[in-house]
Amino acid sequence: MAFATSQVVRGFSSSAVRNVVIKNVTIIGGGQMGAGIAQVAASTGHSVTLVDTSDDILKKSIKTIEGSLKRVVKKKFADKPEAGEEFIKKVVQNVSTSTDVESAVQSSDLVVEAIVENLKIKQDLFSRLDKLAPPHTIFASNTSSLSISDIASSTSRQDRFGGLHFFNPVPMMKLVEVIGTPATSQETLDSLLNFSKVLRKTPVSCKVRLYVSDASKEDIDIAMKLGAGHPMGPLELADYIGLDIINSVIEGETKDPNNPLFNSSDLLNKLVAEGKLGRKTGEGFFKY
Repeated sequence: MAFATSQVVRGFSSSAVRNVVIKNVTIIGGGQMGAGIAQVAASTGHSVTLVDTSDDILKKSIKTIEGSLKRVVKKKFADKPEAGEEFIKKVVQNVSTSTDVESAVQSSDLVVEAIVENLKIKQDLFSRLDKLAPPHTIFASNTSSLSISDIASSTSRQDRFGGLHFFNPVPMMKLVEVIGTPATSQETLDSLLNFSKVLRKTPVSCKVRLYVSDASKEDIDIAMKLGAGHPMGPLELADYIGLDIINSVIEGETKDPNNPLFNSSDLLNKLVAEGKLGRKTGEGFFKY
C-alpha cells in the first residue's frame, strides 16, 4: 500500500560526498516491493526499518516476509528444519517497523522509496526526508517508470540520489537496475552497486533507464537475461545469428517508410564493414 506525505520541507546542503558503507536501511512503503526489499536486506545482515502509514499495513508486510522466508527455508534448509527456523528468526529480528518517518531515517545510511508511482507524492516525500536524514544518507527510488532526475530535483542532495530498481518478486529476481543522473556522484553509484552485490543481486549500471541508456553491451545482455528471462541477451543472440544477417533484415525493414520500428545502426554497419559478423568470424559485439 502506498505511503504518502503532504508536508513539503526543503532540505539543506550537506558536506562533501564520501563512499558510504550501507548498514542501516530505511524502506518507505510496505507493499509487495517494499517488503521484498526489506527481506533481502535483512537476510544479508542489514538493519532494516520498514515504514508505512499504519501498523495494520506493516503487520501484513511482516507476514508477507515471514511467508516468503518459509518458502526459502523449504529449499535451503530442507534437511535442517531447526536451522531454517533459526534463519527466519534472525531475518525477522533484523526488521523493525515504524509509522514515524522522522525517527526512521535519523540513523539511516540508505533510504529506499517504494511507494505509489506518482511524481508529486514522491517529490513531496523526498523533500521532507531531505530535511530529516543525516547528510551522508543516500536516497534511492525503486520507481519503474518515473524520471530519477525529476524525483531528485526536490532535494538538496542530488549527488547522493539514484535509482535502485528491483524486479518482482524481489527475493527471487537477481537483477537490480542502478540508475544515476547527471548529478549522481560516482561514490553514490559505487555504494549502490556494492549494496546490490551484498544483497546477492546482479546490478547493472546506467545513467538513465536501460531502454534509453548508455549501458554497456554486457549490462544490456545481463538485464535482458535476468530481468526478462531470456536465455541469451539480444547482442549475444545477434552474434549467434550473424550480424550480416541481422543487418540485411534491418535494411529490408527500413525500406518501408511506414515501419518506424527498425532503424539502421551505425555500430552494426561498422562491424559488418569490418567483417566482424559474430561467432562465425570470432568477433561481433563480443569476442569469441
